[in-house]
Amino acid sequence: MNRSEFAARIDHTVLGPETRPSDVERVVDEAEAHGMNACIPPCYVAAAREQAPDLTLATVIGFPHGQNATIAKREEAATAWRDGADELDVVVNVGRLHAGEDGEVRDELAEVVAAVPIPVKVIIETALLDREEKHRACKLARDADAAFVKTSTGFADGGATVEDVELMAEYLPVKASGGVGSYEEARAMFDAGAERIGASSGVAIVEGFPADENANESESENEDEE
Repeated sequence: MNRSEFAARIDHTVLGPETRPSDVERVVDEAEAHGMNACIPPCYVAAAREQAPDLTLATVIGFPHGQNATIAKREEAATAWRDGADELDVVVNVGRLHAGEDGEVRDELAEVVAAVPIPVKVIIETALLDREEKHRACKLARDADAAFVKTSTGFADGGATVEDVELMAEYLPVKASGGVGSYEEARAMFDAGAERIGASSGVAIVEGFPADENANESESENEDEE
């Protein structure tokens, strides 16, 4: 994996409660400049799409606690898609999962997935779940036809871990998010089976990509062409 391929698997993120339009504009510019994707609040998707027509834009649904009514999540998803989002990260209802209401959790996720023609990632909030619940959450996401499972919102104590990524990768492609702040940490997540990384430190992560590794990859590609 060369630097360009590595960067394309990073969702450069700004989702804090005080996020301003100027913050989103900066993150979108940085994502474009470094070959990353961007993950931004839903209220800014339309403006970000106008700013960067070709950038892969993700946004969040039911964020950060996942306790919105199902119809609200569904309509938020549809609105985000119409505004120009390419991918949606929806938060599972952890309370219902704790309560064993698996059918309700699955059906809600399936409604969100069915509401849009774009990939839906399910944020299971691993820091709030025990191991059995993590397995159940991933299975429910898969049964609902989600495209990915994602570790964390970044708003609970704890974030992505290698152990959780390995567990989740048994079910669906994984987006590791929460506490990933360096190239080395991102690489560990990829090595554990993650397909994507979500991080507010996307620029630092990509700029940490070793120059010699990129050079070696380029040399290998040139040899293959010969």
